[in-house]
Amino acid sequence: MHAPFDDTTPRHVLTPSSLNRLVRDLLGDALPQVWIEGELSNVAKPASGHLYFTLKDSGAQVRCAMFKLKASALRFRPVDGMQVLLRAKVGLYEPRGEFQLVAEYMEPAGEGALQREFEQLKARLAAEGLFEPTRKRALPRYARRIGVITSATGAAVRDVLSVLARRWPLADVEILPVPVQGREAPPAIVAMLNKASTSGRYDVLLLTRGGGSLEDLWAFNEEAVARAIHASAVPVVSAVGHEIDFSIADFVADLRAPTPSAAAELLVPDAVAIGRHLQQLQQRMLTLQQRQLQAQSQRVDHLLARLQAQRPQARLQRDHERLLHLQRRLTAVLREQSQLRHTRLERLHARLLAQHPRARLPLLARRLTEQDQRLRRAIAHILERRQTSLRHAGHALHAVSPLATLERGYAILFDAEGKVVRSAKEMAVDTKLRARLIDGELALRVDTNGSESASS
Repeated sequence: MHAPFDDTTPRHVLTPSSLNRLVRDLLGDALPQVWIEGELSNVAKPASGHLYFTLKDSGAQVRCAMFKLKASALRFRPVDGMQVLLRAKVGLYEPRGEFQLVAEYMEPAGEGALQREFEQLKARLAAEGLFEPTRKRALPRYARRIGVITSATGAAVRDVLSVLARRWPLADVEILPVPVQGREAPPAIVAMLNKASTSGRYDVLLLTRGGGSLEDLWAFNEEAVARAIHASAVPVVSAVGHEIDFSIADFVADLRAPTPSAAAELLVPDAVAIGRHLQQLQQRMLTLQQRQLQAQSQRVDHLLARLQAQRPQARLQRDHERLLHLQRRLTAVLREQSQLRHTRLERLHARLLAQHPRARLPLLARRLTEQDQRLRRAIAHILERRQTSLRHAGHALHAVSPLATLERGYAILFDAEGKVVRSAKEMAVDTKLRARLIDGELALRVDTNGSESASS
C-alpha cells in the first residue's frame, strides 16, 4: 500500500534548461577530462570549421565535437572507420539535452606509444648535449655542391630541385637516394649520411622528405639517424614533413627547415637578390667615383688658380738665372780644386822619389856596417871587464875559504853527527871526533876536557 503524497513538502521545480545546466555542471565536475579510444563514424566538417563525429566501439557510441581552433591544429584528416585516441571534456549539449564529448586533442590510435618513445629519446639525447646550439655549425654562404638525401621519386625532391634551380643555378646538386619510410629506411639513411660525410664532396647535406603521420616519419626519429647527423663532418639541414611536424633529426641537425622548399631557400642565396645587390654596389661605386673625380677636379682648379696667382714664370726665370750663376761658381771651384790637387800630387811624387828605398840602400848598408863594428867592440870590452871582475872575486873568495885556512896548517873538528866543534867545553871525555886537514881526515878521541890526544 502506497503512502499518501504529502502536499505540504516544498517542491523544487526545474525547467529543461536548468536541468540540462545542472547535469552539465555535474558531468564537468565529476569528469573534467578523459582519454578515450574508439572508431570514428559520421565525420562532418561544415563551413564553420568545427568537426563533428561519433566515437564508437562494439557496445556503445558517443557524440563528439571538436571546435575550429583545435581542429585546425590536427596533423591528419579524420575519416570514417579510423581508430583514434581523444583527450576530451565530458559535457552536455543543452539545447537538445544530448550527452557529448568536447575533444581537445586527437591522434591516430597507436601513435601514443610512438609519441612517448619520441619524448623519451628526445630527453635522453638532449641530456647528452646533441641539441646544444653551441655545437651547431653555420651553413656555407655559397654552397658549390649540395647532397640531398631523400627519396628519388617523392614530391619533396622535385620541390627542392625546383627551388635550387630558380634561386641559385650555380650550385651542383646531387640526389643521394634512400628509402624514407619503413624498416629499411633508418639503416639506409645512416649509411648514406656516413658515406656523404666521409667523401669530402659536399659543402652541405639536406635530409628531407614530405609530410605524413608520426608512423610515416618515424625513420627520422631513430637514434641511429640522430647520431649519424651528429657525427657528420659537414653541416646537415633537416626538413622532415610539414611545418607542424618535428622529428629528432630536426633537433640534432645544424639547421631545421619547416618544409623541403624552405630548406632549399635556406641552403642557397637568391641569385636575383644578389644581382640587384651587385647592381646597387656598382651604382654606389660609380657614384663614389664621380664624387671623387669632381672633388679632385675642384682641387686641381684651386691649385691652378693659386699657381697662376703666384706668377710661376717669373719665379722660374729667377731660379734659372740663379742656377746658371751657381753652375759657373761650381765650375770655377772645381777647376781651382783640381789645379790644387794636381800641384799637391806632383810634390808628393817628388818626395816619394826622394824617399825611394833604392836611393837609401847604400847609406843604410854603411850604417849597418858601422853599427855591427861598434856592437862587436862593445861586446869584447864587456867580456873583458866581466873576466877581470870574476878573477878578483875568485881571489877574494879563496882568501876567506876554509880550504885556505887548512893550507896554513889548521884543522876543522867535526863530532859524530858531522857538526863543527866550536868549543872544548862542549866535548865530553871519550867523545869521538873527526879532524879535516888539507890532505885528508883523522879520527880522534877526547881523553880529558881541555886536552886532546890522537889515536888511529
